Amino acid sequence: MKRNNFFALAGGTLVLFLISFAGAANISKQVETTNIYLTVRDFGAVGDGEADDTQAFQRAVDSGRGDVYVPRGTYRLTKTIVVDLNRIGPVSIVGSGTAKLIMTGPGPALRLIGTHKGTADPGTVEENVWKNQRMPSVSGLEIVGAAPQACGVEARGTMKATFSQLQIRKVLHGIHLTERNRNVIISDCHIYENRGIGIYLDHVNLHQINVGNSHISYNAGGGIVQRGGDVRNLQVGNCDIEGNMGENAAATANVLIDATGGSIGEIAVTGCTIQHTHSAPESANIRIIGEGQSRPYANGELRGGNITITGNILSDVQVNIHLYKVRGVTIVGNTIWKGYTHDFLIEGCSSVVIGSNILDRNPRYHYGDGASANRGLVFRDCDSIILTGLQINNVWRKKGGLILEKCRHFNISGCIILNCDNCGILMDNVQDTIVSGCTVSDIRRESKEVTALKVIKGKDNFIVSNLLTGRVEIAPGSGKLTNNLSK
Repeated sequence: MKRNNFFALAGGTLVLFLISFAGAANISKQVETTNIYLTVRDFGAVGDGEADDTQAFQRAVDSGRGDVYVPRGTYRLTKTIVVDLNRIGPVSIVGSGTAKLIMTGPGPALRLIGTHKGTADPGTVEENVWKNQRMPSVSGLEIVGAAPQACGVEARGTMKATFSQLQIRKVLHGIHLTERNRNVIISDCHIYENRGIGIYLDHVNLHQINVGNSHISYNAGGGIVQRGGDVRNLQVGNCDIEGNMGENAAATANVLIDATGGSIGEIAVTGCTIQHTHSAPESANIRIIGEGQSRPYANGELRGGNITITGNILSDVQVNIHLYKVRGVTIVGNTIWKGYTHDFLIEGCSSVVIGSNILDRNPRYHYGDGASANRGLVFRDCDSIILTGLQINNVWRKKGGLILEKCRHFNISGCIILNCDNCGILMDNVQDTIVSGCTVSDIRRESKEVTALKVIKGKDNFIVSNLLTGRVEIAPGSGKLTNNLSK
């Protein structure tokens, strides 16, 4: 190629490049001028923490664009931003984690309102819900309360609402679900240091809700709380849930499911660390109250149930697990310690399987506050319960390590019960119960000073093939001992 031709070609290429670059810049400018990528600032928000950005936010939501992006800044809101899904269409309110909303008025910073009245069955979902309302989402924001009644986010009438990567602090309630919702997902959130409840299922008709991979801590009214309503398919997994009980607050729990006036069913709590605070009155890690509305069953009674509690770490409360009038419960594979009143308190329950849990007093907690934890398992007015593979040790200042009061149809097998004050297994007014294959011992004292097993009152109980170190006291006519090894 000749030299002049080469430079001519190179020059032409450069000209084409410059034209292309200018064209790309022009296209970018056109994108901006056609307002494809707008943020709340384009609607007048300032984001300096001083200006009132409420109206700008509301304009951005009401624009119907759907994508409401919140760039870095501190945005002060004086009243609730209402997201009327049926009117404006699908909405995503999103930040990258650098934007803060400060709610200085009463109510939630964001309220999502839909019209879904059906169930999770596709056949019950109206077309306008799929068209305008499906999967409203809020993500990547910090919401901070600056008023006594300020809340984080509220949803009602929604279908597939999704909340992710939120940090919600110093509000009354963090995420508040009311009236009726379906298929809710809450994930990767930090709901921390709020005056009320972290995640509040408030007399809501709600089926299918997943709460996962979140920190829910230091909420004075409870961590995850359901009160009343009709709740099914609540899954809580891989969360850290702790300290959600104010010392001056009414009795609550890190996870409180209270079906009073409503109903519950199909609940799983798996793979979580749940703990603190034993100084709060009647505090519990998991408390489930299953007595709900009467329905025309054979006995005229409804007990909420179908519950699984598995693979959790539970400690440092008055009661680690408290169940009241529930049925169909599985509790397995948990590590449990520092129940200051009880590790388990199970009342009025039936059809419960509890197996292969560690109920321990680790030596690191022998001292300080941990020394005052009494611990122990108490069952009252229960029927049809299996206890198997439990390790229970060092229950102090209690009548027994495992206590059954007014119970029937228990099968207790393969348990190790060690170093418990007063008695290993205590049964009072118990009938039709088998205790088999268990080791009950107290190596802290001479065996003659120890009561391994005691039946105060009952009938038709069988104590079979156990290793019992210490006294065995069976009230006349209350049970039979067969093939036990006593020391």
